[in-house]
Amino acid sequence: MAKGKNQNREVVDDVENALTRTEQYIEENQKSLMIIVAAIIVIVGGYLGYQRFLVAPQEKEASAQMFMAERYFEQDSFRLALNGDGMNYGFLDIIDEYSITKSANLASYYAGISYLNLGEYEEAIDYLKDFDSTDEMVGPVSIGAMGDAHAELGEYDKALSMYKKAASKASNEFLSPIYLMKAGILYEQNGEYDKALEVYQEIEKEYKESREGRQIEKYIARVKQMS
Repeated sequence: MAKGKNQNREVVDDVENALTRTEQYIEENQKSLMIIVAAIIVIVGGYLGYQRFLVAPQEKEASAQMFMAERYFEQDSFRLALNGDGMNYGFLDIIDEYSITKSANLASYYAGISYLNLGEYEEAIDYLKDFDSTDEMVGPVSIGAMGDAHAELGEYDKALSMYKKAASKASNEFLSPIYLMKAGILYEQNGEYDKALEVYQEIEKEYKESREGRQIEKYIARVKQMS
């Protein structure tokens, strides 16, 4: 019994000693700790002020300025969408003038797709690289579009990498089989029939109910003949 009391006393003593050392450390370093706390307050306050008084107003303005560029994009008027019409901003203006905003990020996507449609593939890749999205649809589409641009440039390894990445990132019945199919067809064009077969069989197994899945048997039969 006495042994248990001694152990409890030792625990209490250890806790008290730890508290004493902590208090001593705070007393000895009070000035430094106050500076650190003040710096954290300044940083947090500065960030909140930056978001409220700079980013938020620019975001609102950029979103309004994007309206006509998006309209031109929807009409397939890609040059006007990129460069504006002299009265309204194009996507390139949005990127330059409002670089800190989400609208500028989205404008990079629009610009990349516009250049892709115009056949300016290197520019398409440059702008699509700058686009960042976690959206389960737009994100994979931007990656797949880079694959299309690389394919047009004859950069087949990069195109295949982008297609497979887009399919993996999408992981849904609509987009994934589209990009797997593009990868399979490109493998076929390169004479890599075994790899094409692997991709087609993945579509058959994982996305059988998709549009691509419903017609995949003829692609599988074709590459088996070629292998």
